[in-house]
Amino acid sequence: MAINDAPLLRELGESNRRLQVIQSQNPPKPAKTRIFTISNQKGGVGKTTTTVNLASALAAKGLKVLVIDLDPQGNASTALGVPHQEGVKGIYEVLTEGTPLIQVIKPTTESPNLVCIPATIDLAGAEIEIVTQIDRDKWHNLLKVALDEFIAGAEEAPDYVFIDCPPSLGLLTINAFVAAREVLIPIQCEYYALEGLSQLLRNIDLIQKNLNPELSLSTILLTMYDSRTKLASQVVADVRQHFPTQTLNAIIPRNVRVSEAPSFGRSVISHDHSSPGALSYMEAAIEIAFRGAQNGR
Repeated sequence: MAINDAPLLRELGESNRRLQVIQSQNPPKPAKTRIFTISNQKGGVGKTTTTVNLASALAAKGLKVLVIDLDPQGNASTALGVPHQEGVKGIYEVLTEGTPLIQVIKPTTESPNLVCIPATIDLAGAEIEIVTQIDRDKWHNLLKVALDEFIAGAEEAPDYVFIDCPPSLGLLTINAFVAAREVLIPIQCEYYALEGLSQLLRNIDLIQKNLNPELSLSTILLTMYDSRTKLASQVVADVRQHFPTQTLNAIIPRNVRVSEAPSFGRSVISHDHSSPGALSYMEAAIEIAFRGAQNGR
């Protein structure tokens, strides 16, 4: 064996060990549906990637998961292999026409346990339509009403709902905050990582006080970690210092498999389940499930 092969063999051995641990774990079903909004108004932090891969990871473990794509770009729909071209009915019809969720749920290419409500380009104009055509006192809870009705009437309610928000704090994101019970914030391990976070936290606090007292910031996930840089380690330390109970132990590394998976219409879980990115998202999903159980969620 060449000396240069030793680090590669160590990495392979560590990956195999992690995979065995993941395969041996059975995350518990929550007592009732856990509804997350995945939000960060800062773009490029891995928000949609996190939504898709956590959902796929939990579905791979046998849990029932619904992804609601609330971003007009429709990237979550693309990554899950769900058609979302013009003419496809999705979350736009739910918000603007009152279409029941059950009528717009689509299967994904990931797992029978994972379904998705797609976002089409029509969603880009939804906010204008809502404020001009719907009573003001209903603007903020259109998604909540639809989601609550779906869960109450479902033969088998989903264990998890993940709402992928646009990178802004507009009416669509407010609807997500009002519909959800938990907020998950992905934070990239790079310069300016905490930029804008204080504004996001203020908005969450306003939603709690005025519109949704059940909402809580339960989870922070560190993404795009590069172990070769001091900066990444410093960001990890800073975030864990400020949010010791919310920050997951699992960290998502920079990984080419994570970046390329959406171009194949897949999550990294199905694209390359033994890659560092897939292993990390599986570990994060399992940690979310066990933490929730410990906290009575």
